[in-house]
Amino acid sequence: MLRRDPETPNTQPIRPRPEAGRLHCLAIVLGVLPCLASEMPEPLPSTTERYWLLDPVPRQAMRPLSTDRPDQTESPYSVDAGHVQFEFEVAKATFGTVSADGDRSGRELVVGGVNAKVGLTPRSDLQWIYDGQVISWRRSEATGRLEQRSGAGDLQTRLKVNLWGNDGGLTALALMPYVKLPLSASHVRNGHAEGGLIVPLAIELAPGWSLGGQTQVDWVHYDPAGHGLEWGNTVTLGRDITERWAGFIELAARIAPESGLPWQGQFDLGFTWEAREGLQLDFGCFFGLTRSAPDYMPFLGLTWRY
Repeated sequence: MLRRDPETPNTQPIRPRPEAGRLHCLAIVLGVLPCLASEMPEPLPSTTERYWLLDPVPRQAMRPLSTDRPDQTESPYSVDAGHVQFEFEVAKATFGTVSADGDRSGRELVVGGVNAKVGLTPRSDLQWIYDGQVISWRRSEATGRLEQRSGAGDLQTRLKVNLWGNDGGLTALALMPYVKLPLSASHVRNGHAEGGLIVPLAIELAPGWSLGGQTQVDWVHYDPAGHGLEWGNTVTLGRDITERWAGFIELAARIAPESGLPWQGQFDLGFTWEAREGLQLDFGCFFGLTRSAPDYMPFLGLTWRY
């Protein structure tokens, strides 16, 4: 999640090493966030309520740029009504992917992913996400060697509905239901429909600082057991570095009881650079804190708003 302040740039998304203590800290922080939100003053009244998809918000009245990338915490702020925003996953590599049998030698490269958004109303946007072209390496059970596969990733449709804070105030909250549709031509994903609900929260702290959190429930497919539930949480801290540069640190945890794997923990670090208004570059890396998580995941991305 990334939110740019009109005067100074702004971001979001921590690093230790595992185990239960980290998860407990994460749960405590997430429990405190709603309490903090209830203490915040009411958001300012919106000046763009009359605009919608076919009657766009004037450019001079648009909100600061806010993105769902590069961290794992989504933004609760929607795209301005009648405008479009493209968030590109230029490249993302994963080293040390973990298979069901515990093998950690897998690798994956994703290029050309994109999240295309369109603002529907003053408080909602619709998103289409293409996972990108995927090249993966997995160890063969028969030969013991790494085998390469490639193909198209999945398609995902999401609706973001901002509940408050879109146009002012110290906090913002949104609901984001989504559905994932598999591509029949893909040999690198599980080939099953999935879905879930994402609930992101943002809190503006002192000037130049921002705090975000997210809880997420996913309905995912496991072989051969069928579908089951997973639960994910994140906490992210963003800091303006200069007028155009910003950075974030983040803790992310995921519990998947039906996967047969223990909980996953990650520490994320990244930076953004605002090339000009509406154009932003990002880069960074996610690091595994538990053996059930990938070792590290460097990424490069680009956002363009029109």
